[in-house]
Order: sequence, then C-alpha cells, then structure tokens
Amino acid sequence: MALQGTLKDFGIADILQLIGQQQKTGYLKLANKGDEVVVAFKEGNIVKAEAGHRSKKELIGSMLVAAELISETQLEFALETQKRTLQRLGDVLVSQGALTAERFKDLVQLQTSETLFKLFQWNAGTYEFEQAEVEVDATLTPLRAESVLMEGFRRVDEWPVVRKRITSLQMTFEKVKELPPPTFTRDSFDSALDDAFSEEKKEVNKGEFQSVGENERKVFALVAPGRAAAKIIELSCLGEFETAKALCNLINLEYLAGVASTKKGGRDFDDSRSGAVLGVVGRVAVTMLVVGGLLFIGTRLDLGAVKLGGGNAMTFTDPAAQRFASRAQMSRIAAALDVYRLERGSLPDALTELVDVGLLRADDVRYPWQEAYYYRRAIDGTYVLLPPLR
Repeated sequence: MALQGTLKDFGIADILQLIGQQQKTGYLKLANKGDEVVVAFKEGNIVKAEAGHRSKKELIGSMLVAAELISETQLEFALETQKRTLQRLGDVLVSQGALTAERFKDLVQLQTSETLFKLFQWNAGTYEFEQAEVEVDATLTPLRAESVLMEGFRRVDEWPVVRKRITSLQMTFEKVKELPPPTFTRDSFDSALDDAFSEEKKEVNKGEFQSVGENERKVFALVAPGRAAAKIIELSCLGEFETAKALCNLINLEYLAGVASTKKGGRDFDDSRSGAVLGVVGRVAVTMLVVGGLLFIGTRLDLGAVKLGGGNAMTFTDPAAQRFASRAQMSRIAAALDVYRLERGSLPDALTELVDVGLLRADDVRYPWQEAYYYRRAIDGTYVLLPPLR
C-alpha cells in the first residue's frame, strides 16, 4: 500500500484508522519541524513507536532514574555492561536485580504511549508508510489502532479542562485534607470488571473529574512541599496527561490546593497541543472520522462502474473482480458498524439495520450485491463478518 503525503491533507487520525482497518504490517514514518517518529504496525496493531530525536529525559534509562526506580550509578553500570555484552538495557538491569522485568515493561509501555499521543498535537508535517516485515518487541503489548484513536480524542477533549487547574509544570501543591479510606463495594467491583474486560471506552462525563480513583491516590501520596508537577509526573509513571488530570481532580475535590510557581525557566507544558484540536467531543470526532473513512473508500472505488464482458454493471462473473469488490465492501461495512456502535452503544443484530438507519445502501451488504454476507454479533462486544460461502 503506497501511502504518503502531508498531515494537512490527511491527518494522523485518518492514517492510523486506515492502516488499522486494512491490518497492514510495516513502518509509518512521520516528520515535523525536525521531529521524527517511526510507528511500527503488525497486522494493523501498533507494536512500537520511537522518536528519532529523543531528548535525554525521554530515554528509558533517564525515565527510570527520574522515577527513582534505579540510581544514576546503577544506570551507568548497566550502560557499560550493555556496551560489552550487546544485551538490551532492560535485560541488563533485570539480570543485575536493579528492577523487575514487569516494571521495566511498564516503563517501555509508558514511553511508547507518550510518544504516540504527542502525535495528536501535530497539525503539520509529512508521513510515509512502507510495508515491511516487523519484529515484535516482547516488552511491549501491541496496541489496537482504534484504541489509540479513542484515547487520543479523549485526551484532546479533556486537556483544556485540566489546564484550567494545572497551569504549569512548575506549580506546586499543598494538601488541604486527607483522602477518605478506599471503599470497595459490589458496584465498584462490577465497574472494575467492566473496565478490565471491555474494549469500549466509556463516554467522558463530568463525573470523571469528581471522583477519587487509583490514580488520584497514587498522585496524592507523591505530593510534598516544594515538589513541582513535573517531578510528580516523573515519579508517578502515569504519564503527563494522566498525572495532570489526577491533580486536577484532587484540586476540584479540595484535597489539594495549587500554588503558582514564581520561578522562571524549566520545562513546561507544550501549548502547541491547543492548536491541534481534533474535535469538540471525542465521540463525535471519532464518528466523523469513520464517516470520512467511508467516503474515502467510496471515492477510491466506483463499484458501479465495473463492467465485465459487456454484462450488467451490477453483476460480477470474474472471481478476482468479486474478491476485489468484496474487500472494499467489507471495509465499508466494518466502518459502518463502528459508527453504529459509537452512536447507539452496541452492535446491530443484523446488517440490514445499517441500511435502516441510512449508514449503507441495501446493495452494500450483499456480495457483490447478490448474496448476503455472514454477520454475527458476539457477546463480548466483537463481531464476525465473512463473505458468503461460494
């Protein structure tokens, strides 16, 4: 698949959506004002994301030291060992007993996530996707492109609310009162199970900024006199957005009070994110994205114009043409199913419901326009979509 151009013409969300839907394997290279990021895909899932010019603080070793998981001495010794043995840094640190393999994996996952979500701030630059074999890193859990999109939109939508309270990475905090002891009722247990096993992202609501969760408790414990937000972010290992949101929640609930910094200089928030608005509401934005994907597919393939052997334009006799048409058709059906689920909260019982609500035409759900596709909704929120048996 040849895919290249500028982010002004085809945004990062559109690119991730397209590669994920088509389950491609290869490398997506993005560049913007000297910044370079390479995202690796394996069958449509993101398996790696690396910045070409990481600052020292963004290197995994520096992140471990900043989080106080290892010391500077341990890092220096591990780097020297790495040079001699050519082992990966994580393997060296684990073998030396500096930290566990699971802890190192968590930091690698965080580093990758932070790199990915910074791409949603980009509103200019170039991209190029090359199909190639990709080696999967065992220390990173593959990320579904759709999940990254949903999370990216959520962060863009919530960030202005967070920034009203957390105005600078240099601000500090004072504890106003202690947190109440954690409660664990049947309802919270059921909710935890839903969160753990559901691939759906719940709709953002005001309640998310009015409750004390695990992140809030972790961040509250890290608040100390004179400790800036930037240091709390490093220690929490939750990432910039999640830590800032937890601090915002704690201020809203009057467990913390923010203290504006009088110091000048130092690292601060990247305000370029405010110009990279992807949507007013994440759910609406994703819906528009998927609809755009439908239109994109439709403009690339005029199925009604295909004629074989002088026959009817709506009849396919060549198997190759049938398969070609079916691939495009199934992409449109999959996109329509995503829109239906986002708008109604669940998948339809039958493909004809997509026609009833105007997402597809009647001939869009037949192969090609004659036999019906096989569709079944599963109880775990997924579905099976297959061409009819021939």
